[in-house]
Amino acid sequence: MSRTLNLGILAHVDAGKTSLTERLLHTVGVIDEIGSVDDGSTRTDSLALERQRGITIKSAVVSFEIDDITVNLIDTPGHPDFIAEVERVLNVLDGAVLVVSAVEGVQAQTRVLMRTLRRLRIPTLIFVNKLDRRGARHRDLLETIAARLTPAIVPMGEVGRLGTAKAHFTPYDPLPPGLLELLAEHDDRLLAAYVHDETAVPDARLRAALAAQTGEALVHPVFHGSAITGAGISELIDGIRELLPATDGEADGPVSGTVFKVERGPAGEKIAYVRMFDGTVRTRDRLTFRDGELEGKVTAISVFERGAAVRETAVSAGRIAQLWGVADIRIGDTIGVPRERAADGHHFSPPTLETVVLPAHAEDGGALHLALTQLAEQDPLIGLRHDDLRQETSVSLYGEVQKEVVQATLADEYGIDVTFRETTTICVERLAGVGEAVEFNKKDGNPFLATVGLRVEPAPVGSGVDFRLEVELGSMPYAFFKAVEDTVREALEQGVHGWRVPDCVVTVTHSGYSPRQSHAHQRFDKSMSSTGADFRGLTPLVLMDALRRAGTRVHEPMHRFRIDAPADSLGAVLPVLAALRAVPQDTRMSGRVVRLEGLVPAARVHGLEQRLPGLTGGEGELETAFAHYAPVGGTTVPERPRTDHNPLDRKEYLLHLTRRVGV
Repeated sequence: MSRTLNLGILAHVDAGKTSLTERLLHTVGVIDEIGSVDDGSTRTDSLALERQRGITIKSAVVSFEIDDITVNLIDTPGHPDFIAEVERVLNVLDGAVLVVSAVEGVQAQTRVLMRTLRRLRIPTLIFVNKLDRRGARHRDLLETIAARLTPAIVPMGEVGRLGTAKAHFTPYDPLPPGLLELLAEHDDRLLAAYVHDETAVPDARLRAALAAQTGEALVHPVFHGSAITGAGISELIDGIRELLPATDGEADGPVSGTVFKVERGPAGEKIAYVRMFDGTVRTRDRLTFRDGELEGKVTAISVFERGAAVRETAVSAGRIAQLWGVADIRIGDTIGVPRERAADGHHFSPPTLETVVLPAHAEDGGALHLALTQLAEQDPLIGLRHDDLRQETSVSLYGEVQKEVVQATLADEYGIDVTFRETTTICVERLAGVGEAVEFNKKDGNPFLATVGLRVEPAPVGSGVDFRLEVELGSMPYAFFKAVEDTVREALEQGVHGWRVPDCVVTVTHSGYSPRQSHAHQRFDKSMSSTGADFRGLTPLVLMDALRRAGTRVHEPMHRFRIDAPADSLGAVLPVLAALRAVPQDTRMSGRVVRLEGLVPAARVHGLEQRLPGLTGGEGELETAFAHYAPVGGTTVPERPRTDHNPLDRKEYLLHLTRRVGV
């Protein structure tokens, strides 16, 4: 019976990930000619901008066979601006190959990826690429991998003719006896054999233990080679077959799958990429998704076979498929029965930058909004924020390169030319204390047929919004409580200073309504009876009043940084860090190299990236990653332009509602 292995290829940008994919496809016979990243002829980089820049932006799926295993190979982006694309792929992997350049070594994104792979316990092989390049390293790079990625590495062979076109990789056969000590840490029977007589453990037993522990993500075998020359590729393929766990799933069980990619077809139809974990989906089946709230009918199915998508009438557990017809489905949706890992949430930090996208031609405003909405469907971490007052749309981003992608995609796929405003940092607001406010039905200038009282309190970071009732649930219709809760959650997207309030407890302290009334022999009179609109209109006023009384403080995103630089450049680097409001927390000297670690505001990371090469003679290495939000220093509080009708200004807010609904 054929098994399936859904395999991710992950790496820092330019480590040779896409070239490795091409070499794998060529070695197993799927393609006759190896594509070139530089020439834009690779199988997996299909977007025009991918071919122009030589980087992967969208994950791509190709399939090939290794004996009885069908491998769905997923080539993912390496640039940190496209980390959202990597994040969604992690939910569907059975195993991964993490690519490290033998020349550049362990880089910032390599560390981020390995930390996440280990936390999610995804079985991972490490492939050291570019053995043939001048400057390639072996022994000291293994030491660096053990120190900076994971100590649980298992070198699988020796390297010869390093840094030349004839560089080669020779696998250990048999495995070295020293491996027994590492594997015995997780296997009591091996430990007993090791203590008794380490030479008595046969090679087959060692290999079985290595495969088992690799499959549990306890150890990480390291292979070496070159995607350009093909050295070490056959050995890597053997490692994929022997060490990574293929799956067959329950084809007859309840349907369970995860959507990890959404794209639009030539006619604008939505195509969902789904990893099937259990069950079987057939054409014309009705699928439930989004926790059973929605359903859709599958009109067509494609699966991946030998490098191409092939139409089928069904797809079973373990496989990846394209589904047509499910119009409302989004990335991250679970079809059928949810899986535990699929509910893990984000594995990487959220985007901390945003910019306003402007049409070059004013008449394209409506089309731009529609196009950005469709792009957000394909990339859920590109958050949209539409300003009805100014008729502008903002998008959240990871970095400046993402702007280019949005711009090129809008031009190439939608025919819309755009420009951008200056990129700004996305802050949050946190409560400084407890605040309460209440407005009573038709009293003290309240024009709404509703009573709403709210208390807001700080909550632990990461806990989200906790909505509670301090009144009896039966004191008014449930629909009115629901209107209050929905409006509270929506209004907290813009606090006193315009930023999202992410973590707080909101408690309803007062509630009241005017029961349904009508004149004699006449129909229901909404001017005498409460409706949901009354509660939706009043709640923002009460919430903003409570927030003002509690007080909020704006917090900005902070990044951890690590700089490795020549020791004699320290005097030049420190003043620049101070000017950028970066705070070094640890300084270590190692020979002629100094390592600085600390925190820097996200808004200053780009400036630090630009300044460091000149300060260090091009030898400085910078690694940054989101750490947390911290209070903004200084006397100037960052304000975010509001996109609602500003309940902080009661008069204007009520005038707008009066004009809109005739309150």
